This record gives sequence, C-alpha cells and structure tokens, in this order.
Amino acid sequence: MTALLHLGLALLLLLWPLQASATQYLCEGDPLSAEVHQGAVDASGIPNSAGGTVPGAFVVIEWRGVSLQLPRTNNAGAPSYTDGHWWWQAADPASPDFAERRRSSGEITHYRCESAA
Repeated sequence: MTALLHLGLALLLLLWPLQASATQYLCEGDPLSAEVHQGAVDASGIPNSAGGTVPGAFVVIEWRGVSLQLPRTNNAGAPSYTDGHWWWQAADPASPDFAERRRSSGEITHYRCESAA
C-alpha cells in the first residue's frame, strides 16, 4: 500500500506542470509567458475568488530572461498578482497590465503588453 501511495505521488509530481498552460504575450516587443497556477489553499470562504482564483494561487512570468513567481493578491475584481516589485493583471486578456516598481526611486514603470495569439 505504501509503495502504491509513493508511486501515485511521484506520478502526480510528474504531471503537475501539465495542469496549467502558459499564455503567450508580447511585452515591449519581447515574448512573455504567463502561467497561472491555482495553488493549494486551505482557507474557505475567501471573499474574492474572481476568475476562479483565490489567494494561494500564483502566476509564473517568463520575460527577458527573468522568471517571476508572483502570488495572488486579494484585491477586488479581476485576479492580480504581485510581489511588491512586479505586478501582473490580465483583466483584458488581449492587453494585460504589467508593471515594475523601481526599488531605488519607487517609480512605477508600466510595460505595454498584448496577446501574441
């Protein structure tokens, strides 16, 4: 029984990346990949579950050689993700919002993005 459980867990770990699919964009002319993961959440009754996501979910962004894992916020409305430095929201999938807060100045740079489809 234990061996069967270990085999099942190993298969789950191998198949886990296949559960989320990346959406392709062009941001400032460079390819960007955004892959939303639902994450494990053990809290029930979370007030904002718009877009089928809840806090605990995250997005993985690949852009210009940088890989970001941004946690889901609990802001009202469409799902948004931030680590306090980078921010992502695809309320309009054809033109998502992507921004970076400069640590030294606090200035926010907004990057122009569009669907690559």
